[in-house]
Amino acid sequence: MASGNSLNLTVAHRGQSYSLSLLPDETLATLQARLEELTSIPPHFQKLLYKGKSPRAQDQQMTLAQAGLKDGMKVQMLGTTTKEVDGLSSIEAERQKRNRILRERASKAPVKVRSTGTANSSSLNYRFHELIPLSHLPNPESARALLQRLSDDPAIAHIMQKHEFSVGILTELAPHEHPQLLGLNVNAGQQIKLRLRTDRYDGFRTYREVRRVLCHELTHNVHGDHDNNFKELNSRLNREVAEYERAVSAGTHSLSEYDGSMYEPSASLEAEARGHALSGVASLSLDSVEDRRMKMLAAAEARLRKEEEELEDSCGTAGPSAVDKTS
Repeated sequence: MASGNSLNLTVAHRGQSYSLSLLPDETLATLQARLEELTSIPPHFQKLLYKGKSPRAQDQQMTLAQAGLKDGMKVQMLGTTTKEVDGLSSIEAERQKRNRILRERASKAPVKVRSTGTANSSSLNYRFHELIPLSHLPNPESARALLQRLSDDPAIAHIMQKHEFSVGILTELAPHEHPQLLGLNVNAGQQIKLRLRTDRYDGFRTYREVRRVLCHELTHNVHGDHDNNFKELNSRLNREVAEYERAVSAGTHSLSEYDGSMYEPSASLEAEARGHALSGVASLSLDSVEDRRMKMLAAAEARLRKEEEELEDSCGTAGPSAVDKTS
């Protein structure tokens, strides 16, 4: 089929590359049918990412030219085979059976048993599809372990499911290659790169620091610039991570939709805020409990805003420190 007018595409999926040649007036449905032959992934389970675009299910009859595909373009495909989905369905059936048994036991026992809820097939798509440490850097096994911990983090999995985030590759940034950056999101989730290591390569940055950068970069799946929309969603993600962990700690294991209440920082932040408030207000004991709480939260949130501003300066996805997104 290759000719002077054909589109030669390279489609990457789970570490494999597939070369395809199609005509510009062929449809996305034709491309997806070819990909199904190569990967066994049905079209309705396929997600294509290229140059910041991701066609929707209703775009299948759009031509490749209309969809913005060009000769020589590289495409990242995310997706799950029918066999994998069937396997998850089997696991889900067993999970439901176990939960049913737990509910029956709970109805007869004096102690209430809480369930963590049920999964669904979307959990296979809304996740990090590949974890790739940099093999040329020291101790890549530890880097992979840190990436795996981020991928398995229940709070991160919670916000990815809730907001339907899908990331092709989660990998790392080498400090000597981009010393000014802590994170980079390539093509709205095709890749997310995080600074895992210290500048001197003598260890790794703290887990909570790296996870906070990850929340920042996940926000770039939706918003490219650090505008008010970005700040609102980024704050919400951090809030939902904290709420989820508080719920798990309290034993509820489930969260309702965010109700708009103010973000309550961790105990350490509250303690820090309390110290600032006590040092500046001699008559604090006369304030109400709610007044003291609001002052502590205001101080803690001011610190978080300052940290977020510093993080924006070290994010390569948008702003003055942007780097080549194709690297």
